[in-house]
Amino acid sequence: MKKAEKIFIGVAWPYVNGPLHIGHLAGAYLAADIFARYHRLKGNRVLMVSGSDMHGTPTLVEAEKGGIKPIDFADKYHQIDKKIFKRLGVTFDLYTKTSTKNHQKVAQDIFLTLLKKKYLSKAKSTQPYCPKCQRFLPDRFVEGECPHCHHQQARGDQCDACGRTLDPTELSSPYCKTCHSTPIFKETEHYYFDLPQFSNRLQAWLKKQKHWRKNVYETALGWVKEGLKPRAVTRDLDYGVPVPLKNFKDKVIYVWFEAVIGYLSASLEWAKKQGKIEAWKGLWQDPKCRHFYFMGKDNIVFHTIIWPAMLLGYNPKLNLPYNVVANQFLNIKGEKLSKSRGRFITVEELLNQYDIGAVRFYFTYNMPETRDADFSDESFVKQNNGILVGTIGNFINRSLSFIARFFAGQIKEDRIDPQVKKKIRETFNKTGRQIEQAHFQKAIREVIGLAEFGNLYFDQNKPWERVKEEQEEPERTLYNCAQICVALSTLLEPFFPYACPKLRKQLGIKKAPEWEFKEQKPIKLEKISPLFKKY
Repeated sequence: MKKAEKIFIGVAWPYVNGPLHIGHLAGAYLAADIFARYHRLKGNRVLMVSGSDMHGTPTLVEAEKGGIKPIDFADKYHQIDKKIFKRLGVTFDLYTKTSTKNHQKVAQDIFLTLLKKKYLSKAKSTQPYCPKCQRFLPDRFVEGECPHCHHQQARGDQCDACGRTLDPTELSSPYCKTCHSTPIFKETEHYYFDLPQFSNRLQAWLKKQKHWRKNVYETALGWVKEGLKPRAVTRDLDYGVPVPLKNFKDKVIYVWFEAVIGYLSASLEWAKKQGKIEAWKGLWQDPKCRHFYFMGKDNIVFHTIIWPAMLLGYNPKLNLPYNVVANQFLNIKGEKLSKSRGRFITVEELLNQYDIGAVRFYFTYNMPETRDADFSDESFVKQNNGILVGTIGNFINRSLSFIARFFAGQIKEDRIDPQVKKKIRETFNKTGRQIEQAHFQKAIREVIGLAEFGNLYFDQNKPWERVKEEQEEPERTLYNCAQICVALSTLLEPFFPYACPKLRKQLGIKKAPEWEFKEQKPIKLEKISPLFKKY
């Protein structure tokens, strides 16, 4: 028997500046959940963590608009997001937040350790200061023209149009997002992370990651080759994780530096909740444990360069990412979704309109793995009705309905056709391989292929004609169709966690699923009903 693997799954921490939108679902969370569910079915030891980025400047922007304390605003949406993830069936082993004492302690420890090892150093710089608001402006409070692609609404930290990270000083025609006045640049002192010290180590490590998606690999390697620069790790703010130094009491640790530490701090929090304080070490210090990170493409640099450099500097014995699974963007009518710009459809809105199975299917089938995808209600309904209901649901329902009608829901043990068994085994192997390689579109298409095979098998053997004349051949046909349904009840589990238990109940399967095919002998159906809804 193959020994269980250890799998760590870190999923990008969303800003709590409003409700989760469908871009979050397509960009990271659905893929991570499919991946985690599959590995659990394989019997692997999985830890999947994430949480709310409570200190992101988008949260400050929205809280300020509403005249609410940032922590109260953030806590409100943290709770909302948790409920949405639960409703979607996203199976985090821990979903926490960056405002916990545990996270603060770990973030400050990493800061102090890097400082002690001389990877952090003080330097003076000019930062945007708004005379009207009388304060230094966080990057997200500054907008202007991108110096690279000339997008007119680039933020002080990043341009949404070209994806490059920026410094506010690089923007042309900058303005304060709060009052729209032109900021001045004043001198201030901050600590900087000396990324150039890690260039050679990062480049050598990155060149080994040939199994990464092409855009992730090339983007990360390109950044290093272009030349890394020191990055500020403190900010002139009073909201966030405090800098643990006496002479920096009026500053906080910069959120870009602090938030990624959540993967490690969440692991420590999880271990403590298990009553096994040292349990996190088995996932972070065992080189056989593979680490997978899921996020949108705008987070590539943080997970392929900055976080690995932080780990190398803090403790070289900690595991670096094995794979960084970054999806492209989900657009609406060609425009990127953005909470901060009010251009989005919330996950809750979609779940109130469509079943969870339909939502999970659509965003798996159209997952933006290698290029941006575009959402529309028309394509949603068409694909749900034509593929989910018309192919998968149709095969399962017609097979089980026929057994219920003509065989009183019971079929004795029979032989499975070699071609059926071969197709089922091939589907398990191919689907598993695609999920392991983070090809979720291809994975769901392999499963759809088995349902298409089942429909063809049903049609070719015409049990509706032969059942009028004799029982043996139609019964054999339906036995094989039922075994395909048994296989689908496991194959569909990573994608449809709510529909599959219903299917197994209809098939009379009592055992918990495992990622392998086991014939159900004999077939004794319970009350059947359609698994998926047509719109």
